[in-house]
Amino acid sequence: MLLSAGLTGYLPIAILIVMAIIFAVVNIIGAGLLGPKARGEAKNQTYESGMKPVGTARKRFNIRFYIVAMTFLVFDIEIIFLYPWAVDFTQLAPQSSESMLFFGRILFFILTSIIAYVYAWKKGVFRWD
Repeated sequence: MLLSAGLTGYLPIAILIVMAIIFAVVNIIGAGLLGPKARGEAKNQTYESGMKPVGTARKRFNIRFYIVAMTFLVFDIEIIFLYPWAVDFTQLAPQSSESMLFFGRILFFILTSIIAYVYAWKKGVFRWD
């Protein structure tokens, strides 16, 4: 047998990783073979919404842009953590002590995120002065 009994559960993940690598390689090679070959001064310029580039790319941004981006990432990761929790939670017996513990843990997770968001809001982090 090629895989031991403990590793057979990882076979779908391995297949998915191999498929992702093949997809990436095929797209890179395909873009190189099928993509446009025209070169010139206009083709080599930086694209900025159809307008000619003005100024430098080393412009400073307000820190609030990064704070909003980090807030988005926090809630995005929270949603990613909710999916496996929801799948496992549906497999538990209703009204069991284990299901109540599971529910309490996710409530704590969500409430701490909400409290952090309200704290940041009260501190004025999201104001665009």
